Amino acid sequence: MALLEATEVTKSFGGLTAVNAVTLQIEAGRIVSVIGPNGAGKTTFFNLLTGIYKPDSGSIIFDGKTLVGKRSDEIAALGMRRTFQNIRLFNNMTVLENVLVGMHTHLHAPFWQIIAHTSGLRREEAQARERAREHLAYVGLAAKGDELAKNLPYGDQRRLEIARALAGQPKLILLDEPTAGMNPQETIAATELIRRLRDELGLTVVLIEHDMRLVMAISERISVLDYGTKIAEGDANVIRSNPRVIEAYLGKGAAGHAEAPADSA
Repeated sequence: MALLEATEVTKSFGGLTAVNAVTLQIEAGRIVSVIGPNGAGKTTFFNLLTGIYKPDSGSIIFDGKTLVGKRSDEIAALGMRRTFQNIRLFNNMTVLENVLVGMHTHLHAPFWQIIAHTSGLRREEAQARERAREHLAYVGLAAKGDELAKNLPYGDQRRLEIARALAGQPKLILLDEPTAGMNPQETIAATELIRRLRDELGLTVVLIEHDMRLVMAISERISVLDYGTKIAEGDANVIRSNPRVIEAYLGKGAAGHAEAPADSA
């Protein structure tokens, strides 16, 4: 049974159909990539999954529950977390505080305890800080909890976004261009971290990524969008030789003479 099942999902903005009847099934415990040229509708599709946009039509089922009509915070509480194409950290908060923000759907102190600052609240806060430190250690930021998020190097900011997503106890994590702007060494480290999310934590991972070497190396299944429509789906071998995928990236006439580009998508 699919952990996530999107069926005939469509979203238009004015006269532009950004996502056109896309169907996608994602089994638990898989690493799946959604790729396509710029403007293909990939991030819009993520926004539909996470409640930022409401689809015009179609259904989205996650872990047996329908998501259409739910708010983003409700979807996050069900166990779907994400990172963003453009890093969205609280820059003037510490690294540790950014991870604590990711726990908000799982903190249970009632309003009266917050007002009175009871021992129960203090105990929950201490436990939350300890869990946050564990998440930071997992992504390699154990020593940077007291730094301001804005002072982290770019690659570490990407890691912090993942730590914050982990703080929400996800079943599925959506990574929107997790290696964008990274140097080759940072990309290698990020690739290993993504593998560990699945292999060690048992998470299902769906990523949008423009580094085709990473996509081909790490993905068990790849779905390709072009102008909002899914044009291909399969493993790396199927995708790299698919004529429609090659045409989407390289233009008409290229399909008979090339494979999908190896270094960018």
